Amino acid sequence: MTAYDKIFENNQRWAEEQRRADPDYFTKLSLSQQPDFLYIGCSDSRVPANQIMGLAPGDVFVHRNVANLVNNVDLNVMSVINYAVQQLDVKHIIVCGHYGCGGVRAAMQPKDLGILNPWLRNIRDVYRFHKQELAGIADETKRYERLVELNVLEQSINIIKTAAVQKSYLARGFPIVHSWVFDLRNGIIQDLKLDFVQTLHNIQEVYDLTKE
Repeated sequence: MTAYDKIFENNQRWAEEQRRADPDYFTKLSLSQQPDFLYIGCSDSRVPANQIMGLAPGDVFVHRNVANLVNNVDLNVMSVINYAVQQLDVKHIIVCGHYGCGGVRAAMQPKDLGILNPWLRNIRDVYRFHKQELAGIADETKRYERLVELNVLEQSINIIKTAAVQKSYLARGFPIVHSWVFDLRNGIIQDLKLDFVQTLHNIQEVYDLTKE
């Protein structure tokens, strides 16, 4: 049996296990989704959203791309955020990066990466914004890990800049935006403790889309 064929065998086993535990599992799953969380993470195959959060299917609305970027001209991520906020009423939006991110490391290299160049330029911009802090970190690994963290924080700020998030929070008190980093070396999620309310207040001096 090939690795591809094995997937279908795994799927059959998984489905049977769910039905044994709860005969109505798939009936309930098919009715609707009401997730409290929108998770925006990296496409890296080693960081599965539901598993690291310990949540079941239906609990997390997920968007993933290379290096967990939130680019305001990316209609994919912007559509996900708007749908999650306006239709699903998610209470929390999480940007989760991870140490060992190949996209962040690639953005630190002086190399032409072809079609990846415009995508990774977003991370290079983060490096430019925080050049002084990063230049003060002598250890290359620690500098790289700090850029992973700073990238997550900047992408979280990009979410707070959106009209959907600003208007929903002012009207309903949610969603709250969070910044996380997952450590592949121990499986632990680190909360970077983004102060959502203060950040919203600060950026509205320039990015206010509500007049409130």
